[in-house]
Amino acid sequence: MKKNIIFMVINMNVGGTERALLNMIAEMPKDTFDITILMLEKYGGFLESIPSYVQVQYLDGYQDIKKILNRPPKETIMKNFKNGKVIKGLSLLLILFLSRLTRNKGIFFKYVLKNIPNLKTEYDIALAYAGPMDFISYFVVNKIKAKKRVQWIHFDVTKIGFNKVFSRRIYQQYDKLFIVSKEARNKLINLIPNIDIKTEVFLNIVSPEIIERESKKGKGFDDYFKGFRIFTVGRLSNEKGQDLAIEALTRLVNEGFDVNWYCLGEGSSRHKYEKLVQENKLEDRFILLGSNPNPYSFMEQCDIYVQPSRHEGYCLTIAEARALKKPIVTTATAGAKEQIRHGETGLIVDIDSKEIYQAIKQLIENTKLRNDLTKNLKTEKLDNPFNIDDKNLMIV
Repeated sequence: MKKNIIFMVINMNVGGTERALLNMIAEMPKDTFDITILMLEKYGGFLESIPSYVQVQYLDGYQDIKKILNRPPKETIMKNFKNGKVIKGLSLLLILFLSRLTRNKGIFFKYVLKNIPNLKTEYDIALAYAGPMDFISYFVVNKIKAKKRVQWIHFDVTKIGFNKVFSRRIYQQYDKLFIVSKEARNKLINLIPNIDIKTEVFLNIVSPEIIERESKKGKGFDDYFKGFRIFTVGRLSNEKGQDLAIEALTRLVNEGFDVNWYCLGEGSSRHKYEKLVQENKLEDRFILLGSNPNPYSFMEQCDIYVQPSRHEGYCLTIAEARALKKPIVTTATAGAKEQIRHGETGLIVDIDSKEIYQAIKQLIENTKLRNDLTKNLKTEKLDNPFNIDDKNLMIV
């Protein structure tokens, strides 16, 4: 009999978490699982990549509560008062006071969700996949009826706005927590020791065959540039470190290296980075490619792949660059040492623009090192997790 399983995410934006979900679903036997994806909103470049046999649902009423969830509560309270909604404002003020007094964020979520009904279907497994995201973690426990519940942790919890008190309470109601790297797991356990027994490392799934096939489909670079191409994939945001890339490229260009750096991704920091590019006169050198659900043709054609992130859980794009046997430079984020052997399959540097610059310079000047990294990657097998239907994952 098939298992009825639901994954809850924010949306299907082009990002590592969403790509990891699609990779996982592709490996799940159709005759074993009935799969549903529940999204907070219908949005994202990966919407068209969801297999046709997967049921897709959107959270009814989310648009009505989105502003309350995303804006500071005090701002919402003051707006209610200004609009004459005194009772509504006072109610929210009381809820905010109680949630802070008891240090229980769940009181706030319960108030916000009071008019949103529970899901009608009962599932064998419900997964809070966009994790850690407090609202989704709460929703899966309180609004989805399921025999078992799983929380997925994709990030280094010491580098994000992680609510330890809320997480300690809500994670007790989950049957399993999967974390995408050993280092990220260790950091979580250090913060919440009593969930140790529930946690397990589950690496993001990468299919070298799919990556190789998709790399042949896209057009890739079309600017006929003859120098060194550096490539980076990631949301344009502070945590992904594109500002460090701009600083590193400035050093390289000032030293006379014929280098272009291409960044694929979109995000809230685009205008900030465009200004940095202009200030450093890199308009023709640092290229923002925008969003594209298929980065692999660019990755295949680049000379060096660089991940300048300030924090990661387990960087999927590094795994994809490994699959395409590209020389890699990555910052020392969580999970980096679990993917890269420094000096053998890539270079790991501190989260610093000068260190990134020095590593790239080393690879440009040392052809043998670049070739050795590629050669070593060709003999390496990607560390994909156990089969999706393995008993270690299927806890029912």
